[in-house]
Amino acid sequence: MNGQMQAAILYGKEDLRLEQLPVPRAAAGELIVRVGAALTCGTDLKVFRRGYHARMLQPPIQFGHELAGTIAEVGEGVTNFDIGERIVALNSAPCGECFWCERGQQNLCADLLFNNGAYAEYLRVPARIVEKNTLHVPDELPLEHAALTEPLACVIRGLEESDARQGDLLAVIGAGPIGLLFVHAAALAGMEVIAVVKREEQIDAARAVGAAHVVHTGAVKNPVAAVRALTPDGRGVDVAIEAVAVPETWQWAVEMARRGGMVNFFGGPPAGTRVKLDTNLLHYSELTLKASFHHTPSTVRTAFALLTSGRFLSQNFITGRAPLAEVGEVYERMLESRTISPGAPRDLDIKTAIIP
Repeated sequence: MNGQMQAAILYGKEDLRLEQLPVPRAAAGELIVRVGAALTCGTDLKVFRRGYHARMLQPPIQFGHELAGTIAEVGEGVTNFDIGERIVALNSAPCGECFWCERGQQNLCADLLFNNGAYAEYLRVPARIVEKNTLHVPDELPLEHAALTEPLACVIRGLEESDARQGDLLAVIGAGPIGLLFVHAAALAGMEVIAVVKREEQIDAARAVGAAHVVHTGAVKNPVAAVRALTPDGRGVDVAIEAVAVPETWQWAVEMARRGGMVNFFGGPPAGTRVKLDTNLLHYSELTLKASFHHTPSTVRTAFALLTSGRFLSQNFITGRAPLAEVGEVYERMLESRTISPGAPRDLDIKTAIIP
């Protein structure tokens, strides 16, 4: 397999260029996947806006990390995969040997290997990811749905780390892709979910994926009071998930939780952000504060099993499709949509599938 391919390269802040690169070749233990679908992502949008990601990539670098496709080349020594098979390859894999891996915190691995470059015709999958975080995709699962595995695996870890269980009452603050994935995964697990949304078009989207209640922040004076009013005796929620990544909503999450409740700060604000919290409330309400980052091989498999179960409404999360040539325009539109006033009408854009 020789020749050139198209690939999106991030050069810096809002500088994404489509270029011709040599088609990669598979070294020992590696795979080359022909990308069938690569999804847009809130993290990639932040990277596009900032021009870098401190842990995952430094420009210039190939861009994108949520994908599924078909194997085009198999490296020496690979025995579990064959050319032509459909796979989802995750964007990272842990070493399995360091202090954190041995304690079941593979997402914090001291040598976590990242892989970017999903917005391309072909992608090289490193040997460690082939071994630990690459899965066969059944014929009945569309590749663009299989590509949801990575963000859903992060959400599953967030729910697990929050000790969320059937019958719990959850508040999910934010109705972007991650917030809606939290709503749907929690609802499927038998939890009662209050979705806290900013835009009117997010109300129906949240209800469609299982929200029992929706609080529209533009229609209430006090979102915290509105959420607590939906709980028995106004006591607050068992678990509050923050999926916006701004200081104000971090504070809301703490104030929405019941005494003895759990708060998960899932959204990651920019480096250097500081948040003021009521220490009296934390202490006397005996709140547990958590932050969840990334995924583990275990939550990857849990997420993939949910996607293949037939219960997950994957189609609700893919709201657009575009060819690889338009990936830069797609991210520019996503960035522009963040500046539209909350009351302005617009179509809801959750994830766009980039189809090379």
